Amino acid sequence: MLAVFEKAIGKPPEELRLPSNVLEKAKTREEILETFQSSCPESTVYCLSNGNFMALSHADESIQSHPRSIVVIDDVFCIFIGILENTCDLRRHYGLPRQATEAMVVVEAYKVLRDRAPYPPDQVIKDLQGKFAFILFDARFGTLFAARDRDGSVELQWAMAGDGSLVYSHDLDIIREACGKSFAPFPPGCIFTSGSGLTSFVHPLHKVRAITHEDDDGHICGVTFQVDLFTRLPSIPRTGSAGNWADQAPVVKEGEGNWSDQATVVKEGE
Repeated sequence: MLAVFEKAIGKPPEELRLPSNVLEKAKTREEILETFQSSCPESTVYCLSNGNFMALSHADESIQSHPRSIVVIDDVFCIFIGILENTCDLRRHYGLPRQATEAMVVVEAYKVLRDRAPYPPDQVIKDLQGKFAFILFDARFGTLFAARDRDGSVELQWAMAGDGSLVYSHDLDIIREACGKSFAPFPPGCIFTSGSGLTSFVHPLHKVRAITHEDDDGHICGVTFQVDLFTRLPSIPRTGSAGNWADQAPVVKEGEGNWSDQATVVKEGE
Protein backbone atom coordinates (compact mmCIF):
# COMPACT_ATOMS: atom_id res chain seq x y z
CA MET A 1 0.00 0.00 0.00
CA LEU A 2 1.21 3.49 -0.83
CA ALA A 3 -0.55 6.84 -0.63
CA VAL A 4 1.02 10.24 -1.34
CA PHE A 5 -0.59 13.65 -0.87
CA GLU A 6 0.67 17.18 -1.40
CA LYS A 7 1.08 19.52 1.57
CA ALA A 8 -2.12 21.39 0.69
CA ILE A 9 -4.07 18.23 1.57
CA GLY A 10 -2.09 16.76 4.44
CA LYS A 11 0.84 18.70 5.88
CA PRO A 12 3.21 16.26 7.59
CA PRO A 13 4.73 17.16 10.96
CA GLU A 14 8.01 19.03 10.55
CA GLU A 15 9.66 16.54 12.91
CA LEU A 16 9.55 14.00 10.08
CA ARG A 17 12.05 16.10 8.12
CA LEU A 18 15.33 14.82 9.52
CA PRO A 19 18.41 17.04 9.00
CA SER A 20 20.39 14.09 7.65
CA ASN A 21 17.88 13.72 4.84
CA VAL A 22 18.53 17.16 3.37
CA LEU A 23 21.55 15.96 1.42
CA GLU A 24 19.72 12.97 -0.03
CA LYS A 25 18.15 13.13 -3.47
CA ALA A 26 14.63 14.48 -3.18
CA LYS A 27 11.95 12.44 -4.94
CA THR A 28 8.81 14.00 -6.32
CA ARG A 29 5.39 12.38 -6.12
CA GLU A 30 5.73 11.30 -9.74
CA GLU A 31 9.11 9.65 -9.09
CA ILE A 32 7.74 7.83 -6.04
CA LEU A 33 4.86 6.48 -8.13
CA GLU A 34 7.22 5.31 -10.89
CA THR A 35 9.37 3.48 -8.35
CA PHE A 36 6.34 1.79 -6.79
CA GLN A 37 4.91 0.68 -10.13
CA SER A 38 8.24 -0.74 -11.25
CA SER A 39 8.48 -2.86 -8.09
CA CYS A 40 4.75 -3.74 -8.00
CA PRO A 41 3.62 -3.85 -11.65
CA GLU A 42 0.37 -5.66 -10.80
CA SER A 43 -0.79 -2.91 -8.42
CA THR A 44 -3.95 -0.86 -8.77
CA VAL A 45 -3.28 2.88 -8.75
CA TYR A 46 -5.77 5.72 -8.42
CA CYS A 47 -4.19 8.87 -9.84
CA LEU A 48 -5.75 12.00 -8.38
CA SER A 49 -5.16 15.63 -9.31
CA ASN A 50 -1.83 17.44 -8.81
CA GLY A 51 0.18 14.22 -8.71
CA ASN A 52 -1.53 12.80 -5.63
CA PHE A 53 -2.26 9.08 -5.73
CA MET A 54 -3.33 5.99 -3.78
CA ALA A 55 -2.02 2.54 -4.74
CA LEU A 56 -2.51 -1.01 -3.53
CA SER A 57 -0.69 -4.24 -4.31
CA HIS A 58 -1.62 -7.77 -3.24
CA ALA A 59 1.79 -9.17 -4.20
CA ASP A 60 2.89 -10.35 -0.74
CA GLU A 61 -0.52 -10.51 0.92
CA SER A 62 -0.24 -14.28 1.44
CA ILE A 63 2.91 -13.69 3.49
CA GLN A 64 1.38 -10.89 5.52
CA SER A 65 -1.23 -11.72 8.14
CA HIS A 66 -3.59 -8.85 7.32
CA PRO A 67 -5.78 -8.65 4.18
CA ARG A 68 -5.91 -5.44 2.14
CA SER A 69 -8.65 -3.82 0.11
CA ILE A 70 -9.42 -0.57 -1.66
CA VAL A 71 -12.84 0.88 -2.45
CA VAL A 72 -14.19 4.04 -4.07
CA ILE A 73 -17.68 5.19 -3.11
CA ASP A 74 -19.08 8.60 -4.08
CA ASP A 75 -15.59 10.04 -4.70
CA VAL A 76 -14.33 8.73 -1.35
CA PHE A 77 -11.24 6.53 -1.71
CA CYS A 78 -10.28 4.15 1.10
CA ILE A 79 -7.42 1.69 1.52
CA PHE A 80 -8.07 -0.66 4.44
CA ILE A 81 -5.62 -3.17 5.92
CA GLY A 82 -6.69 -5.64 8.60
CA ILE A 83 -9.93 -7.03 10.01
CA LEU A 84 -12.77 -5.55 12.07
CA GLU A 85 -14.15 -7.92 14.69
CA ASN A 86 -17.50 -6.14 14.93
CA THR A 87 -18.24 -5.69 11.23
CA CYS A 88 -21.73 -7.20 11.57
CA ASP A 89 -22.70 -4.75 14.31
CA LEU A 90 -21.33 -1.82 12.31
CA ARG A 91 -23.25 -2.89 9.21
CA ARG A 92 -26.49 -2.84 11.18
CA HIS A 93 -25.58 0.48 12.80
CA TYR A 94 -24.98 2.19 9.46
CA GLY A 95 -27.72 0.34 7.57
CA LEU A 96 -25.33 -1.45 5.21
CA PRO A 97 -25.93 -4.77 3.42
CA ARG A 98 -24.31 -8.01 4.55
CA GLN A 99 -21.88 -7.83 1.63
CA ALA A 100 -20.33 -4.58 2.89
CA THR A 101 -16.60 -4.93 3.57
CA GLU A 102 -14.55 -3.25 6.30
CA ALA A 103 -13.46 -0.55 3.87
CA MET A 104 -17.09 0.15 2.95
CA VAL A 105 -17.98 0.44 6.64
CA VAL A 106 -15.19 2.98 7.18
CA VAL A 107 -16.35 5.03 4.18
CA GLU A 108 -19.93 5.06 5.47
CA ALA A 109 -18.78 6.08 8.96
CA TYR A 110 -16.80 8.94 7.42
CA LYS A 111 -19.76 10.11 5.32
CA VAL A 112 -22.03 10.14 8.38
CA LEU A 113 -19.48 12.26 10.25
CA ARG A 114 -18.99 14.58 7.31
CA ASP A 115 -22.67 15.17 6.61
CA ARG A 116 -24.35 15.12 10.01
CA ALA A 117 -21.77 14.50 12.71
CA PRO A 118 -23.12 14.85 16.26
CA TYR A 119 -19.73 14.03 17.81
CA PRO A 120 -16.01 14.16 16.97
CA PRO A 121 -14.14 11.42 15.06
CA ASP A 122 -12.48 9.81 18.09
CA GLN A 123 -15.91 8.59 19.24
CA VAL A 124 -16.51 6.86 15.90
CA ILE A 125 -13.04 5.31 15.61
CA LYS A 126 -13.40 3.88 19.11
CA ASP A 127 -16.33 1.85 17.75
CA LEU A 128 -13.97 0.04 15.35
CA GLN A 129 -12.86 -3.12 17.12
CA GLY A 130 -10.06 -5.15 15.59
CA LYS A 131 -6.65 -4.92 13.98
CA PHE A 132 -6.58 -2.26 11.30
CA ALA A 133 -5.05 0.72 9.59
CA PHE A 134 -6.65 2.78 6.85
CA ILE A 135 -6.11 5.78 4.61
CA LEU A 136 -9.22 7.61 3.40
CA PHE A 137 -9.39 10.52 0.97
CA ASP A 138 -12.51 12.48 0.07
CA ALA A 139 -11.77 13.68 -3.46
CA ARG A 140 -14.71 16.07 -3.53
CA PHE A 141 -13.59 18.08 -0.51
CA GLY A 142 -9.86 17.32 -0.55
CA THR A 143 -10.07 15.83 2.95
CA LEU A 144 -7.60 13.23 4.25
CA PHE A 145 -8.29 10.85 7.15
CA ALA A 146 -5.89 8.15 8.40
CA ALA A 147 -6.02 5.92 11.47
CA ARG A 148 -4.31 2.96 13.15
CA ASP A 149 -5.75 0.68 15.83
CA ARG A 150 -4.86 1.28 19.47
CA ASP A 151 -2.49 -1.70 19.69
CA GLY A 152 -0.60 -0.94 16.49
CA SER A 153 -1.39 -4.44 15.24
CA VAL A 154 -1.10 -3.43 11.58
CA GLU A 155 2.12 -1.90 10.28
CA LEU A 156 1.75 1.69 9.10
CA GLN A 157 4.52 4.18 8.42
CA TRP A 158 4.27 7.83 7.47
CA ALA A 159 6.93 10.03 6.00
CA MET A 160 7.84 13.31 4.33
CA ALA A 161 8.92 13.26 0.70
CA GLY A 162 11.59 15.54 -0.70
CA ASP A 163 8.97 18.04 -1.88
CA GLY A 164 7.22 18.06 1.50
CA SER A 165 4.44 15.67 0.50
CA LEU A 166 2.89 13.32 3.04
CA VAL A 167 3.56 9.63 2.36
CA TYR A 168 1.88 6.55 3.89
CA SER A 169 2.81 2.90 3.47
CA HIS A 170 2.75 -0.37 5.39
CA ASP A 171 6.06 -1.38 3.77
CA LEU A 172 9.32 -0.09 5.29
CA ASP A 173 11.28 -0.74 2.10
CA ILE A 174 8.86 1.39 0.07
CA ILE A 175 9.05 4.22 2.61
CA ARG A 176 12.86 4.17 2.72
CA GLU A 177 13.08 4.16 -1.07
CA ALA A 178 10.71 7.11 -1.32
CA CYS A 179 11.75 9.27 1.63
CA GLY A 180 15.14 8.15 2.91
CA LYS A 181 15.26 8.55 6.68
CA SER A 182 12.37 11.01 6.97
CA PHE A 183 9.81 8.51 8.24
CA ALA A 184 8.36 7.18 11.48
CA PRO A 185 5.79 4.64 12.65
CA PHE A 186 2.31 6.10 12.59
CA PRO A 187 1.40 6.15 16.30
CA PRO A 188 -1.08 3.49 17.47
CA GLY A 189 -4.44 4.72 18.67
CA CYS A 190 -4.17 7.91 16.62
CA ILE A 191 -5.87 9.60 13.71
CA PHE A 192 -4.65 12.23 11.26
CA THR A 193 -7.04 14.58 9.47
CA SER A 194 -6.55 17.50 7.13
CA GLY A 195 -8.15 19.95 9.54
CA SER A 196 -6.99 18.77 12.98
CA GLY A 197 -3.66 17.11 12.26
CA LEU A 198 -2.48 14.28 14.51
CA THR A 199 -4.64 13.41 17.52
CA SER A 200 -5.22 10.39 19.76
CA PHE A 201 -8.63 8.73 19.72
CA VAL A 202 -7.69 6.79 22.87
CA HIS A 203 -6.70 9.97 24.77
CA PRO A 204 -8.41 12.75 22.76
CA LEU A 205 -7.80 15.41 25.42
CA HIS A 206 -4.03 14.95 25.41
CA LYS A 207 -1.47 16.15 22.90
CA VAL A 208 0.57 13.82 20.68
CA ARG A 209 4.23 14.87 20.76
CA ALA A 210 7.21 14.04 18.58
CA ILE A 211 10.22 12.53 20.36
CA THR A 212 13.51 12.68 18.48
CA HIS A 213 16.29 10.12 18.87
CA GLU A 214 20.01 10.82 18.56
CA ASP A 215 22.94 8.60 17.64
CA ASP A 216 26.25 8.41 19.52
CA ASP A 217 27.47 11.55 17.76
CA GLY A 218 24.45 13.58 18.83
CA HIS A 219 22.83 13.63 15.39
CA ILE A 220 19.08 13.14 15.09
CA CYS A 221 18.55 9.70 13.59
CA GLY A 222 14.85 9.08 14.10
CA VAL A 223 11.57 10.24 15.56
CA THR A 224 8.55 8.66 17.23
CA PHE A 225 5.18 10.11 18.20
CA GLN A 226 3.64 9.48 21.61
CA VAL A 227 0.70 10.76 23.62
CA ASP A 228 1.76 13.23 26.32
CA LEU A 229 -0.49 12.33 29.24
CA PHE A 230 0.84 15.32 31.20
CA THR A 231 -0.34 17.90 28.66
CA ARG A 232 -4.07 18.41 28.39
CA LEU A 233 -5.58 20.05 25.34
CA PRO A 234 -8.39 22.63 25.52
CA SER A 235 -11.80 21.03 25.79
CA ILE A 236 -13.15 19.57 22.55
CA PRO A 237 -16.74 20.36 21.54
CA ARG A 238 -18.79 17.17 21.70
CA THR A 239 -22.08 18.26 20.17
CA GLY A 240 -23.27 20.04 17.08
CA SER A 241 -22.02 19.96 13.52
CA ALA A 242 -19.46 22.64 14.41
CA GLY A 243 -17.50 19.90 16.15
CA ASN A 244 -17.28 17.87 12.95
CA TRP A 245 -13.67 17.06 12.09
CA ALA A 246 -14.45 17.67 8.43
CA ASP A 247 -15.80 21.16 9.04
CA GLN A 248 -12.69 22.78 7.59
CA ALA A 249 -13.16 21.11 4.23
CA PRO A 250 -13.99 23.62 1.49
CA VAL A 251 -17.53 23.50 0.13
CA VAL A 252 -17.59 22.83 -3.59
CA LYS A 253 -20.46 24.65 -5.25
CA GLU A 254 -22.30 23.37 -8.24
CA GLY A 255 -20.36 24.01 -11.42
CA GLU A 256 -17.01 24.35 -9.67
CA GLY A 257 -14.21 21.83 -10.05
CA ASN A 258 -13.36 19.30 -7.41
CA TRP A 259 -10.53 16.98 -6.51
CA SER A 260 -12.06 14.07 -8.40
CA ASP A 261 -12.32 15.90 -11.73
CA GLN A 262 -8.92 14.61 -12.83
CA ALA A 263 -8.93 11.30 -10.97
CA THR A 264 -7.98 8.31 -13.08
CA VAL A 265 -7.40 4.69 -12.24
CA VAL A 266 -4.64 2.50 -13.57
CA LYS A 267 -5.61 -1.12 -13.05
CA GLU A 268 -3.71 -4.35 -13.27
CA GLY A 269 -2.38 -5.03 -16.73
CA GLU A 270 -2.85 -1.48 -18.03
